[in-house]
Amino acid sequence: MDPLEKVAIGDQGVEITRLGLGGAFLSGMVVTEGLESSTGSDEARRIVRRALELGINYFDTAPLYGAGVSEVRYGAALKGVDRESYVISTKVGRVLELVEGGMTAEESPDNFAEHYCVDTWTRDNVLRSIEESLERLQTDHVEIVLIHDPDRAAHGEGEAIAEGFPTLIELREQGVVKAIGCGMNEWEMPTGFIHRFDIDAVLLAGRYTLLDHVAYPEFLPLCLERDVKIIIGGPYNSGILARDLDGTVTFDYEIAPEQLVEKARKLNAVCRRHGVDLKAAALQFVLAHPAVASAIPGAQSVPELEQNFELVSAEIPGDVWAEMKAEGLIPADAPTP
Repeated sequence: MDPLEKVAIGDQGVEITRLGLGGAFLSGMVVTEGLESSTGSDEARRIVRRALELGINYFDTAPLYGAGVSEVRYGAALKGVDRESYVISTKVGRVLELVEGGMTAEESPDNFAEHYCVDTWTRDNVLRSIEESLERLQTDHVEIVLIHDPDRAAHGEGEAIAEGFPTLIELREQGVVKAIGCGMNEWEMPTGFIHRFDIDAVLLAGRYTLLDHVAYPEFLPLCLERDVKIIIGGPYNSGILARDLDGTVTFDYEIAPEQLVEKARKLNAVCRRHGVDLKAAALQFVLAHPAVASAIPGAQSVPELEQNFELVSAEIPGDVWAEMKAEGLIPADAPTP
């Protein structure tokens, strides 16, 4: 597979590489118990710069990631780079409030504990969020804006429908942004959004992976039908497909249940019989689906980034996929490389 093949998102000229870079780990944020990052600002800059050297052009971030730190670090790393050479997606749904007496992320890019996030998808706060993201990113525009996790608050879906999406549609019509969508850890609510609005992309985290296929039967066909591109977040299911399965591993940012660990071991056993890295199979499996535009694993270091790049390019024998299907580990009709 070619990690640098480009796929169009929307119809306003945005094209992203098949391998992108997720921005959560770049913030050095602790995502949850069992999954954390200690990446400092200098290493974050090196990661982004190395991604550009490799030819990766797609960078995803959000105000939530480190309470602004991910965006600030991207802005610092991309400063002076030709703005037409890369694509940024960020998100709306959390606005940042500064703790009294605290420092902003710009003032302290290694300290994000002095902010807290407020869940809101109203028009005013969508506009505020984008404006503040642009300041942190040190740019005058972002190409893609996604409604972020409206399922995390009781008022989220209603606000997203009544104000959030209409605001983004208006901004797209004005040319302020070029593509819109949502970023979530579930497929059910995005299904409703696709039926209701003309959106360009869904950043789907964890629900179509080598291990978890719940979005496969209904959601992916709908995205194909409506020409909504899927960006795969969390292709390693927050760690279970990328770590030593003899130790504690995470799934959905929590300690993985034993039945999923056992399934991951079976997937790994198939890979090992053919000399294939499980992580390579995880990345290439999701990218093989025609609805999927890009996968955006995070990276805590330059070597991790380089490894992800190599994994997408690795040769995987067809027998790997045939055995996984024969053992019922992946859907029998799932597209594979």
